[in-house]
Amino acid sequence: MSSAADESTTATETAEAENSNRKQPFPRGFLDTISTGWAERPESLPPARAQASYAAARRAAVSAAFPGSRLVVPAGSLKQRSNDTDYPFRAHSAFLHLTGWGEDAEPDSVLVFEPTSDGHDVTLYFRERADRTTSEFYSDATIGEFWIGPRPSLAVVAADLGLATAHIDDFQAGDDDLVVDEDAELTRFVSELRLVKDEYEIAELRRAVEITRSGFDDVIRALPRAVEHPRGERVVEGAFHQRARSDGNWEGYDTIAASGPHACYLHWTRNDGAVVPGDLILVDAGVEVDSMYTADITRTLPVNGRFSEVQRRVYETVLEAADAAFAAARPGVKFRAVHEAAMEVIARRTAEWGLLPVTAEEALDADAGGQHRRYMVHGTSHHLGLDVHDCAQARREMYYDGVLEPGMVFTIEPGLYFQIDDLTVPEELRGIGVRIEDDILMTADGPVNLSADIPRTADEVEAWMARAAGR
Repeated sequence: MSSAADESTTATETAEAENSNRKQPFPRGFLDTISTGWAERPESLPPARAQASYAAARRAAVSAAFPGSRLVVPAGSLKQRSNDTDYPFRAHSAFLHLTGWGEDAEPDSVLVFEPTSDGHDVTLYFRERADRTTSEFYSDATIGEFWIGPRPSLAVVAADLGLATAHIDDFQAGDDDLVVDEDAELTRFVSELRLVKDEYEIAELRRAVEITRSGFDDVIRALPRAVEHPRGERVVEGAFHQRARSDGNWEGYDTIAASGPHACYLHWTRNDGAVVPGDLILVDAGVEVDSMYTADITRTLPVNGRFSEVQRRVYETVLEAADAAFAAARPGVKFRAVHEAAMEVIARRTAEWGLLPVTAEEALDADAGGQHRRYMVHGTSHHLGLDVHDCAQARREMYYDGVLEPGMVFTIEPGLYFQIDDLTVPEELRGIGVRIEDDILMTADGPVNLSADIPRTADEVEAWMARAAGR
């Protein structure tokens, strides 16, 4: 039998061989004493967290859909950013949905459905924290508690999630396993399972939107500082990030802080430009809460607090499109009808402004038209949840051609984007980009705008900015 010191020496020698240029050897005195002198760590089992019962119902649905099959749902692993620096870990959405874990999910965990005569036994495998008598405790910078802090035990996680647990060393993959992201049918099913949200998910999305509103308040208060900085877009991004990290887990996606002509680039995330009075700034941002559900909101703000006449005309057209899309959204309506309603407004207005070489009706022709799409190439809506573009592996007939149902949460986000070098539009329009995006919950009585409290109309936005400036 080897001693803790012997094990430590082996681990140390291995580490030194791999990183001899920077690793410091552990002296014998350290190895002889590091495992002693620690207080006991009493462990009480927590009650099951709020989402545990919902996750159990989701697992039951998966089990019923795949009788007799062994199913494996991995959390995923840490991803390297540079050398020995990793990106913050974020578990696979299907894993989060089926376990109920959130930001505290452990890397390299695996959820396994073992087939039985009447369904499945489900076990969560993960690496339990190492005892302080092992070298992992102090020598492993990736998982050692001396480096990253306390890690959960099997017993605590089992009680917390209401789920059987086992050490990852006991997991054995099989040749016939169905694995999420490797098996198309399983991947599709777990994606479509998220199309309709349960009460817990809806509450978390409401909370994400609420914190996001505070983030937009912070953005407006930060605009004077942004104007003064040569890379003011980064100031805006940073203001929102502080709120996301203090009140939530992170942003659900990279913040877009696109000022002036940058607002015409749909996924502008470099955020290295100036914020100039007289321009508009398009901010597309969403807080991800600890359960990993995220909001997705866009507001377009006049940097100096007032829209010009041209800016207001574009803004109010986008708002008109958003309102038309909202009016079209009803239970039983095809999801694509939301986009079609918004595009009718975009086609009609751009035709009225003389921007199209055809009539609005011709532009809306499904086969020969589309000329108006030059100024809005993206879709109007996508599902929202654990992923900002949720349920992305669902079949087309369940998503774009699917029917809206109570419990679905999706965005409405029309826009108009006139590139700075687009010669098909008058000079006064060039460099103007506007998007308005809200998060919508479908109920039996119709759509509810979860983000309606974040000012939307041009007048409301101007009043919002005036309040922030103390005017």
